[in-house]
Amino acid sequence: MANTSDIKKGLCIVYNNDTFKIIEFQHVKPGKGPAFVRTKMKSLTTGKTLDNTFSAGHKIEEVRVETRKYQYLYPEGDTFHFMNTNDYNQITLQKETLDAPDLMKEGEIVTIIIRTSDELPLAVEMPAHVVLEVTHTEPGIKGNTATNATKPAIVETGAKVNVPLFINEGDKIKIETEKGTYLERVKV
Repeated sequence: MANTSDIKKGLCIVYNNDTFKIIEFQHVKPGKGPAFVRTKMKSLTTGKTLDNTFSAGHKIEEVRVETRKYQYLYPEGDTFHFMNTNDYNQITLQKETLDAPDLMKEGEIVTIIIRTSDELPLAVEMPAHVVLEVTHTEPGIKGNTATNATKPAIVETGAKVNVPLFINEGDKIKIETEKGTYLERVKV
């Protein structure tokens, strides 16, 4: 059993008979009253996020997990197929366990969190950034650069991303996977 001082980003815990992963946390020590920990947790079974506050010293049940590298193979409806890069075993996961399924390119290496007690895959962690090619976007209009104007673009995986006006079809762009936002154009 752990307590609130052990809470950190990425920790997996059991709460209300469900497995949650800590996304954000903040230790708060008010001037008056006891300390507490404010958390944002994501259910690893349903994918829903939950805001919760734990009082200081509250006991939490930690879930033992292991991370393994897998290669994304292909989608099939709402299921996604992955292959372990060490022993070539394949697993399929539902769309709900993925954070950003529309940004995954075939062949991408991802980290899968697996519960050690029963070898159950809990979640998929994408790399912090992915580089994808723009397959469709409207041409930028010269003179529209007085502000940080953006336009929608569709990348090779089918995801929609807002990009600056100077981005054209065929350009490779770096996308932050956590927020699904444009970061920069990548020179080839």
